[in-house]
Amino acid sequence: MNKQLSFSAYFFIGLMLFALFFGAGNLIFPAHLGQLAGTNVWVAITGFLLTGAGLPLLGVLAIGISGSNDLQSLASRVHPIYGILFTVVLYLTIGPFFALPRTGTVSFEIGVAPFLNEGSHTFALFIFTLIFFGISLWLSLSPSKIVDRVGKYLTPALLIFIFILIVAALVKPLGEQTAPTGEYMTSPFSTGFVSGYNTMDALASLVFGIIVINAIKSYGAKSKREIAAACLKTGLIAVGFLAVIYIFVAYIGSMSVDRLGLFDNGGPILSGAASFYFGYFGKILLAIIITLACLTTSIGLITACSSYFQKLFPKLKYQTYVIVFSVFSCLVANVGLANLIEFSLPVLMMIYPLTIVLILLTFLNPLFKGRRVVYVTTICFTAVISILEGAKAIELPIDGIHAFFRGFIPFYDISMGWLTFAVVGFVVGVILALVTKPTVEPVHNEINV
Repeated sequence: MNKQLSFSAYFFIGLMLFALFFGAGNLIFPAHLGQLAGTNVWVAITGFLLTGAGLPLLGVLAIGISGSNDLQSLASRVHPIYGILFTVVLYLTIGPFFALPRTGTVSFEIGVAPFLNEGSHTFALFIFTLIFFGISLWLSLSPSKIVDRVGKYLTPALLIFIFILIVAALVKPLGEQTAPTGEYMTSPFSTGFVSGYNTMDALASLVFGIIVINAIKSYGAKSKREIAAACLKTGLIAVGFLAVIYIFVAYIGSMSVDRLGLFDNGGPILSGAASFYFGYFGKILLAIIITLACLTTSIGLITACSSYFQKLFPKLKYQTYVIVFSVFSCLVANVGLANLIEFSLPVLMMIYPLTIVLILLTFLNPLFKGRRVVYVTTICFTAVISILEGAKAIELPIDGIHAFFRGFIPFYDISMGWLTFAVVGFVVGVILALVTKPTVEPVHNEINV
C-alpha cells in the first residue's frame, strides 16, 4: 500500500527544492530585466518565467518520470558518450566555470561594493573572493550539518526580507517606469525568455531532481505514480515562490532607473532599494544575508561537482577536486560580475536549447517507444542552431550564415530558431523509427503519468 504524503511533507520538500534553486542570482537577473524592460516589464517577465521557473519544474519532473538514477543516465539516451560530455559540460557550467564564481561576485556586488569607493573595487574583490572561497574550500573538505542548519535559517530570513522589500515597493514605489531599452523595445518576450537562461536553474534541476526523489521516498512514497505526483506538487511549491519573487523584483527594477540610475547588473539595484526603504541598516542586513546565502550555495556546488568528478575520474581524491574547483572559481570570480555574465552567455545559448529538448523528449518518450534514433536526430538538429547561437553571442564573423538562417528559419532572429530545428529533427527521427528496426533496446519511461 502506498503511503500518502501529508501537505506538510509536500511543503517541506518544496521549500527544500526552492532553497536549492534560490540564490542571489535569482534576484539580480529579474531586477536588471526590470530596469531594461521598463514599461514592457510584464511582457518580458512572462518570457523570463518560462525559462526561470517553468523549465526548472519540467526538469525535476523529467527526472521523476524517467526513472533515471542521475543526469548522465538520462542524457545517455542519446548516446553514452553524449551522456558523459553533456553531464560534464553542465556540471562545469553550474560549477567552476560560471555559477560557482558568481556566488562570490554577487556577494561582493551586494555585500561589499556599496560600501567602497569605485576605485578600490578590483583589489577588494580579490581579497573578498580569496576569503570567500577559502571558507568554502574549508567547509567543503568535510561537509557538516552546520551548513544545512545555517541554510535552513538563511533561506527564510532572505525570503522575509525580500517580501518586506516587495511590500514597501508596492506601498511606496521607487519612481515611475521608464521606457524600455535595447531588445526589450522590439522583442521583450523573447529577450526575457533568453534572459532566464542566466539563472541556470533548468540545468540545475536535472541534478536536483534526484535529491527531491530521495526526499520523497524518505517520507514513505514507493509507487512510481506517487513519486511522479509528489515531484509535481513539490515542484509547484518551489517554482511558485520563485515566480512571485521574479515578478515583483522585476517590478522594483522597472521603477528604479530615475532614482538609482541604470546599472549593468542587478546587484546595485537591490542594494539601492534596500538603502532607500530601510536606510543604512537595511543595506547591511541585505549584505549579510546575501553573502551567507551565497556561501552555502558555493559549498553545495563545490561538493556536488567534486562528488561527480570523483565518481567519473576516481584516480583523484574528492579533496583534490574540492581544492581545484575552489581555487579555479576564485580566479574566475575576479573577472567581475558583469564580465562573468557576458562570458557565460555563449555557453548558455548553446547548452540551454539542448537541455530543453532533452527534457521535452523525456515527456514524449512513450510516443516513440524510447527509440534512440529520435533522441539522436532531435539533439543533432537542435545542436546546429544552438552552436550558431553561441557563435553569435561571441560575435564570430559569420554574418552571411546568420543572414541565411534568418531568412529561412522561423524565430531565428529572436534566438529561438532552435525550436524549429528541434521539431524538424523530432519528425525525422519518428519517421526513421517507423521505417527501421531498433538496433538497441529502446528506452522506456519508468513512470507512466
